Amino acid sequence: MNKNQKTKEKTCAFYASDYHFEMISLPYINKKLDESKEVIVLTENNLKETIKTLVSKINLNEDKKVDILKIDWENNDLNKFKKINEDIKSKKDMVIFVKGKENYIKNINENIEKWRRKKAIEITYKKRPDLLKNKNLSEMDVKLLSEVQNKCTAHE
Repeated sequence: MNKNQKTKEKTCAFYASDYHFEMISLPYINKKLDESKEVIVLTENNLKETIKTLVSKINLNEDKKVDILKIDWENNDLNKFKKINEDIKSKKDMVIFVKGKENYIKNINENIEKWRRKKAIEITYKKRPDLLKNKNLSEMDVKLLSEVQNKCTAHE
Protein backbone atom coordinates (compact mmCIF):
# COMPACT_ATOMS: atom_id res chain seq x y z
CA MET A 1 0.00 0.00 0.00
CA ASN A 2 1.15 3.52 -0.73
CA LYS A 3 1.98 5.14 2.61
CA ASN A 4 2.11 8.61 1.05
CA GLN A 5 -1.54 8.39 0.13
CA LYS A 6 -3.69 10.99 1.81
CA THR A 7 -6.32 9.92 4.26
CA LYS A 8 -9.96 9.92 3.40
CA GLU A 9 -12.82 11.24 5.42
CA LYS A 10 -16.30 9.79 5.24
CA THR A 11 -19.31 11.59 6.57
CA CYS A 12 -22.85 10.34 6.39
CA ALA A 13 -25.88 12.58 6.54
CA PHE A 14 -29.49 12.25 5.53
CA TYR A 15 -31.31 14.87 3.50
CA ALA A 16 -35.03 15.39 2.98
CA SER A 17 -34.56 16.39 -0.66
CA ASP A 18 -31.99 17.33 -3.29
CA TYR A 19 -32.58 20.98 -2.43
CA HIS A 20 -31.92 20.25 1.25
CA PHE A 21 -28.63 18.48 0.36
CA GLU A 22 -27.54 21.45 -1.73
CA MET A 23 -28.46 24.02 0.95
CA ILE A 24 -26.61 22.16 3.69
CA SER A 25 -23.59 21.29 1.49
CA LEU A 26 -22.99 24.65 -0.20
CA PRO A 27 -21.06 26.34 2.64
CA TYR A 28 -18.73 23.34 2.84
CA ILE A 29 -18.40 23.17 -0.96
CA ASN A 30 -17.67 26.89 -1.08
CA LYS A 31 -14.96 26.46 1.59
CA LYS A 32 -13.34 23.62 -0.36
CA LEU A 33 -13.38 25.68 -3.56
CA ASP A 34 -11.69 28.51 -1.62
CA GLU A 35 -9.02 25.98 -0.63
CA SER A 36 -8.53 25.22 -4.36
CA LYS A 37 -9.84 21.68 -4.01
CA GLU A 38 -11.58 19.89 -6.84
CA VAL A 39 -15.20 19.18 -5.88
CA ILE A 40 -16.87 16.14 -7.42
CA VAL A 41 -20.51 15.26 -6.80
CA LEU A 42 -21.54 11.67 -7.51
CA THR A 43 -25.31 11.78 -7.55
CA GLU A 44 -28.15 9.43 -8.27
CA ASN A 45 -30.31 12.35 -9.44
CA ASN A 46 -29.50 15.16 -11.82
CA LEU A 47 -29.04 18.22 -9.58
CA LYS A 48 -28.20 20.72 -12.32
CA GLU A 49 -31.53 22.58 -12.33
CA THR A 50 -32.04 22.65 -8.57
CA ILE A 51 -28.52 23.97 -7.98
CA LYS A 52 -29.08 26.70 -10.59
CA THR A 53 -32.25 27.75 -8.79
CA LEU A 54 -30.57 27.70 -5.40
CA VAL A 55 -27.48 29.60 -6.49
CA SER A 56 -29.63 32.30 -8.10
CA LYS A 57 -31.31 32.92 -4.73
CA ILE A 58 -28.36 32.94 -2.34
CA ASN A 59 -26.32 35.91 -1.20
CA LEU A 60 -22.92 35.12 -2.70
CA ASN A 61 -20.62 37.07 -5.00
CA GLU A 62 -20.94 36.27 -8.68
CA ASP A 63 -17.49 34.69 -9.01
CA LYS A 64 -18.32 32.17 -6.29
CA LYS A 65 -21.66 31.41 -7.92
CA VAL A 66 -19.87 30.73 -11.21
CA ASP A 67 -17.42 28.40 -9.45
CA ILE A 68 -20.28 26.45 -7.85
CA LEU A 69 -22.08 26.15 -11.17
CA LYS A 70 -18.88 24.85 -12.84
CA ILE A 71 -19.17 21.71 -10.71
CA ASP A 72 -20.76 18.84 -12.63
CA TRP A 73 -24.09 18.36 -10.84
CA GLU A 74 -25.43 15.77 -13.30
CA ASN A 75 -25.65 12.02 -12.74
CA ASN A 76 -22.87 10.79 -15.03
CA ASP A 77 -20.78 8.62 -12.72
CA LEU A 78 -18.59 7.05 -15.40
CA ASN A 79 -17.24 10.44 -16.51
CA LYS A 80 -16.76 11.45 -12.89
CA PHE A 81 -14.81 8.28 -12.07
CA LYS A 82 -12.55 9.06 -15.04
CA LYS A 83 -12.11 12.59 -13.66
CA ILE A 84 -11.29 11.23 -10.21
CA ASN A 85 -8.68 8.95 -11.76
CA GLU A 86 -7.11 11.86 -13.67
CA ASP A 87 -7.09 14.02 -10.53
CA ILE A 88 -5.39 11.28 -8.54
CA LYS A 89 -2.73 10.83 -11.23
CA SER A 90 -2.08 14.58 -11.25
CA LYS A 91 -2.15 14.60 -7.42
CA LYS A 92 -4.96 17.13 -7.25
CA ASP A 93 -6.62 17.69 -3.93
CA MET A 94 -10.29 16.78 -4.16
CA VAL A 95 -13.41 16.26 -2.15
CA ILE A 96 -16.09 13.86 -3.32
CA PHE A 97 -19.75 14.04 -2.37
CA VAL A 98 -21.96 11.00 -2.86
CA LYS A 99 -25.69 11.80 -2.91
CA GLY A 100 -28.39 9.20 -3.38
CA LYS A 101 -30.44 6.46 -1.82
CA GLU A 102 -28.85 3.84 0.42
CA ASN A 103 -28.21 1.27 -2.35
CA TYR A 104 -26.65 3.89 -4.63
CA ILE A 105 -24.30 5.10 -1.90
CA LYS A 106 -23.40 1.53 -0.95
CA ASN A 107 -22.63 0.70 -4.59
CA ILE A 108 -20.48 3.83 -5.04
CA ASN A 109 -18.55 3.12 -1.82
CA GLU A 110 -17.94 -0.50 -2.86
CA ASN A 111 -16.68 0.62 -6.27
CA ILE A 112 -14.37 3.21 -4.71
CA GLU A 113 -12.97 0.66 -2.24
CA LYS A 114 -12.47 -1.91 -5.02
CA TRP A 115 -10.73 0.69 -7.17
CA ARG A 116 -8.48 1.80 -4.27
CA ARG A 117 -7.59 -1.82 -3.48
CA LYS A 118 -6.80 -2.51 -7.14
CA LYS A 119 -4.53 0.56 -7.28
CA ALA A 120 -2.72 -0.58 -4.13
CA ILE A 121 -2.21 -4.05 -5.62
CA GLU A 122 -1.01 -2.50 -8.89
CA ILE A 123 1.55 -0.32 -7.12
CA THR A 124 2.76 -3.26 -5.05
CA TYR A 125 2.92 -5.50 -8.14
CA LYS A 126 5.03 -2.96 -10.02
CA LYS A 127 7.37 -2.05 -7.16
CA ARG A 128 7.52 -5.15 -4.95
CA PRO A 129 5.84 -8.15 -6.62
CA ASP A 130 7.55 -10.43 -4.11
CA LEU A 131 5.19 -9.11 -1.45
CA LEU A 132 2.24 -10.60 -3.34
CA LYS A 133 3.69 -14.10 -3.71
CA ASN A 134 2.67 -16.80 -1.26
CA LYS A 135 0.35 -14.36 0.48
CA ASN A 136 -3.03 -15.32 1.80
CA LEU A 137 -4.90 -13.03 -0.57
CA SER A 138 -8.66 -12.76 -0.43
CA GLU A 139 -10.67 -14.03 -3.37
CA MET A 140 -11.26 -10.42 -4.43
CA ASP A 141 -7.53 -9.59 -4.20
CA VAL A 142 -6.66 -12.64 -6.34
CA LYS A 143 -9.12 -11.43 -8.98
CA LEU A 144 -7.75 -7.88 -8.83
CA LEU A 145 -4.17 -9.15 -9.00
CA SER A 146 -5.07 -11.15 -12.10
CA GLU A 147 -6.54 -8.01 -13.71
CA VAL A 148 -3.39 -6.05 -12.84
CA GLN A 149 -1.13 -8.78 -14.24
CA ASN A 150 -3.15 -8.91 -17.47
CA LYS A 151 -3.01 -5.13 -17.79
CA CYS A 152 0.75 -5.03 -17.19
CA THR A 153 1.37 -7.90 -19.61
CA ALA A 154 -0.71 -6.17 -22.29
CA HIS A 155 1.42 -3.01 -21.96
CA GLU A 156 4.73 -4.85 -22.33
